[in-house]
Amino acid sequence: MDLSITIVLIIITAISSYYGINNGAYMERCMFTPYIIKRNSQWERFITSGFIHKDYVHLFFNMFTFYFFGGVVEQILAYKFGGILGGVIYVLFYVLGIVISDIPTYLKNQDNSYYRALGASGGTAATVFASIIILPLSDICLFGILCLPGFILGVLFLLYSYFKGKNQDDAINHDAHLYGAIFGIVFILIISPESATTFVNQVLSYRPF
Repeated sequence: MDLSITIVLIIITAISSYYGINNGAYMERCMFTPYIIKRNSQWERFITSGFIHKDYVHLFFNMFTFYFFGGVVEQILAYKFGGILGGVIYVLFYVLGIVISDIPTYLKNQDNSYYRALGASGGTAATVFASIIILPLSDICLFGILCLPGFILGVLFLLYSYFKGKNQDDAINHDAHLYGAIFGIVFILIISPESATTFVNQVLSYRPF
């Protein structure tokens, strides 16, 4: 059975996160720490931090989300650019989502020696919102209980990330959700401008009852 790129990325992230959770030195070396990045020029942390997670719950939620939305974006890119080129673009899209979403946080905290973060938040958010632009009315079910159209759940997701980002009470870069989402939206609109019109028309046609 052929593995999708989405599954391969999840496996890599799961292995790296498992090792990090059980190896403090590895976790520390991979974390997104703007203060150290600036002083030691360890720019690879922009990427490595996206492949480690705080704990198994953090890992599960990010990868569970990425699994469902990543498949949509992967298929769209494969259809538009072909299997090989589409796959390359998809990997670049995911990695750039992780990197670009961390840039504002880096600029804000580059002189803050206490700040550190980790997780695939930016890449996951980029994937989620690229998918939502393509299929805004597709229901997304949380644990098979609460089902909402993608565009509504997307708004709730951003509100949650905004308030969690204000608290900054954990090592998860919640601000990356916002910037990752923006990147995902811009990306999909660049490669598929017609998606904007389709998105607006579908949202306007939405009837909750």
